[in-house]
Amino acid sequence: MTRSAAVPLALLLLIAVLALVPAPPVPAGGTLNVGDVAWMLSATGLVLLMTPGLSFFYGGMVSARNVVSTMLQSFIAMGVVSVLWVVVGFSLAFGDSLHGLIGNPLTFFMFHHVGAAPDPRFAATIPLLLFALFQLKFAIITPALITGAFAERIRFSSYLLFICLFSLFIYAPLAHWTWHPDGFLHRMGVLDFAGGTVVHMSAGCAAFVGALMLGRRRSHERSESHEPANVPFVILGTGLLWFGWFGFNAGSAFAASATAVLAFATTNTAAASAMLTWLALDVARGRKPSAIAACVGAVVGLVAITPAAGYVTIQSSLVIGLLASAASYAAVHWKTRSVLDDTLDVFPCHGVGGMVGMVATGIFATQGGLITGQWALFLHHLLALVIVVAFTMGGSYILYRVTDAILPLRVDEEAEDVGLDLAQHGEAAMPSLLPADA
Repeated sequence: MTRSAAVPLALLLLIAVLALVPAPPVPAGGTLNVGDVAWMLSATGLVLLMTPGLSFFYGGMVSARNVVSTMLQSFIAMGVVSVLWVVVGFSLAFGDSLHGLIGNPLTFFMFHHVGAAPDPRFAATIPLLLFALFQLKFAIITPALITGAFAERIRFSSYLLFICLFSLFIYAPLAHWTWHPDGFLHRMGVLDFAGGTVVHMSAGCAAFVGALMLGRRRSHERSESHEPANVPFVILGTGLLWFGWFGFNAGSAFAASATAVLAFATTNTAAASAMLTWLALDVARGRKPSAIAACVGAVVGLVAITPAAGYVTIQSSLVIGLLASAASYAAVHWKTRSVLDDTLDVFPCHGVGGMVGMVATGIFATQGGLITGQWALFLHHLLALVIVVAFTMGGSYILYRVTDAILPLRVDEEAEDVGLDLAQHGEAAMPSLLPADA
């Protein structure tokens, strides 16, 4: 039996054994609200749309011979993570807390006890099943975000194994720490409205480690110029991301409420502010205002406002967008002068943008923020930032090493030169890229 075949067989055996163990009961309570259910169904669909949007955003920025592989790396997460979430991922993230560190894997194993009744610990007016599906969309896009850092050189089978490990051992614990009522960061008072810590910081830090672990692309070592394959794809992807982000942030109110409206407004404002800031910085350096610059700036603003969306004023969101755009712009400039080959600037945009957003939440939150003269929240956010970065980078390093020991992470030189579309998938984005005998 090959190593690649042994892994899924072992997982199936584990599932079969655990399925025989009865799950503990789930607290009952709460009353369904039709308006909240309708809004959260819509928001869940919006968040799912972000992953195909991300595939266009990333796919348009890579070289023409790697468009299909890059887009598929995002798209396939919808399949892989959906199954993991039903089996055990949701339980690890939101099951009964084990010392504030992780959920009991049996609480919601195979979605047992996840039904139409609300669970007041998480959302009192919508079905627990709807809450679980909404949270699933966050779990899907997080590993997909990482792919931009090692685009054009990772083996597809190894990537599939890595996202399984990342989802279970990095994402689920972070979600539990931050969003479960008994999670230790939640008890510490850390605020993360919609995933600046859980999604963007974790993806950005894992991306940084991944770029280091896989090493530089051959084209990067040769200092070859990089031309995006399809700029309209990038614009389309940004539009889908911006549109879906309203579900991402406003949906995290878990109700059709004034808080959801505030999150909707701050999300749009921060994205607009960051977009214009990025363009202004480019123009100030003598560059032409480009479509890719506008798109990247907007995404950075969306990233940064995510942890703060329901906690800050619209005026503060303008400042957060500006600060995050400036910080990420500086990080991208630093990266281009280093040997780090983060292909699509995932760490400068999502990692740094998420960090700025987390710190900004501690500063601008209308309840307990530094602007109210209180220091506790701000200091707790600084401490949480250190904890999350250390855990995600250290944990990701271990998971990359484990993955590489089972299935080598990087493709060979010939596959990299041909392009992963043909080498890994036997497809091409454009017929002209297919070999004559295809």
